[in-house]
Amino acid sequence: MTQSAFLHGRKRARAQLGRVLVLGLGVSGKACVSYLLDLLGSRVDSLHIAAGKYSQAADAWAQDARSRGASVAFDTESFDESYDLCIASPGISEFSDFYLNAKAASLEIVSEVEFAWRESAADSRWVAITGTNGKTTTTAMIEHVLKGAGLAAGAVGNIGDTCIDAVAAGNLAVYVAEVSSYQLASTRDFAPDVAVVLNITPDHLSWHRSHEAYAAAKWKVLDNLGAADGACAVLDATNDEVRAKVRELRQMSNEQRGFSYVPVGTAAGLANDMREACGSANAAFVDGRGNLRVALDGAEHALCRADDLLVKGAHNVANALAAASAALALGVSATEVACGLLTFKALEHRVEPCGSVAGVSCYNDSKATNVDAVLAAVAAFDPAKPIILLGGRDKGTSLDPLVAACRAHAKAVVCFGEARERFEEAFAQSGLEVLGARNMEAALDAALGVARAGDIVLLSPACASFDEFSCFEERGRRFKQLVSTRAEAAGE
Repeated sequence: MTQSAFLHGRKRARAQLGRVLVLGLGVSGKACVSYLLDLLGSRVDSLHIAAGKYSQAADAWAQDARSRGASVAFDTESFDESYDLCIASPGISEFSDFYLNAKAASLEIVSEVEFAWRESAADSRWVAITGTNGKTTTTAMIEHVLKGAGLAAGAVGNIGDTCIDAVAAGNLAVYVAEVSSYQLASTRDFAPDVAVVLNITPDHLSWHRSHEAYAAAKWKVLDNLGAADGACAVLDATNDEVRAKVRELRQMSNEQRGFSYVPVGTAAGLANDMREACGSANAAFVDGRGNLRVALDGAEHALCRADDLLVKGAHNVANALAAASAALALGVSATEVACGLLTFKALEHRVEPCGSVAGVSCYNDSKATNVDAVLAAVAAFDPAKPIILLGGRDKGTSLDPLVAACRAHAKAVVCFGEARERFEEAFAQSGLEVLGARNMEAALDAALGVARAGDIVLLSPACASFDEFSCFEERGRRFKQLVSTRAEAAGE
């Protein structure tokens, strides 16, 4: 395809999109349809929507798309026609028949993130944040730092607006995109200016079918990084799998790699400098005085004390180092970065303080839907030992690391919901006090029943929420309501 086939002033937007298929009618699917409907008759020849399972709500939304010229089909997984472009919703596995059939019928299949990046202004900048845990906090932290520095930055993707909605609005100069493995799996040309990979541990195996496929999707964030001038990767080197990638990158010449990279910490932890450990050119770490420090492109920046951050835990120190490295790579001054880090507050559902009951402090960490997220949360309160609420819909991963972490850092555990039986069995020989409860409300009451003034109760479930709630957000908000009700009853 010649250069004239692309629109001037965009990243890689095709002048003619031709016959377009949108696969799935979730949040990103609807956003893409809305964007494409405005292009019907100009850049889009025809728009087809394979909407997935029928529902009255989805059909009601589809009626407007039909009235504007799109075709919409429910409950179909086969395609008799051919398409120039297919945009797939992230909820549809790349290994499903639905996806594979659409791929076979299309010249190319991409994610909404890829499509939005292509359509964005050529001079816009993108920061892509991925990893198993910590993405949302780090994304929000980077957005906060960049906005504080006066940049027109916004969080998009899995936090804030969809990428394509933000591109359509045209108000941002920097897109700070939280991107999942689902979205990255269907990227092709996506070339962010900064890529942040926080950690990679087993998750979403039902979608990706294997850990290897899951990790490969994550690492696609680096595939085109060298295409952006001055691009930089920020990599959490305390994580084994990410550190292996750091070693791989170190073996390449600057020309082969095409971008710089900043390792955060080392195998020995955040209080270690990868320059000293293996001769890395850049590094982010906590120095001997407890300061967050980033060495980048020959300059060294002492930012702020880790203890002065408003967010708790070593995992949030790692997030702050990653956010600082990303902001510095974009040209933000060290003074502005430090100011942003020191004023960033905890997000909802992420070790979020939510009140106290009879002197017992309660925290909502409903976003902790896997074991690794809980490992970070339970250690965040040292030397205090919280009572941990664990349960929901079991993801079936090994509980051995969770038991070990709770044995070291928790006072007691309360197991609830569908996962209760397996979790109780796993903790049976832990030496901890183990309580059982039917549901989350009963789990809170059980925890408060054994807690004493000065103790901490932490909802950090290590499970999905779908046995009792529609999403982790609903679970977290219900937990906060329950805490508030019991606080009022206790006269607080």
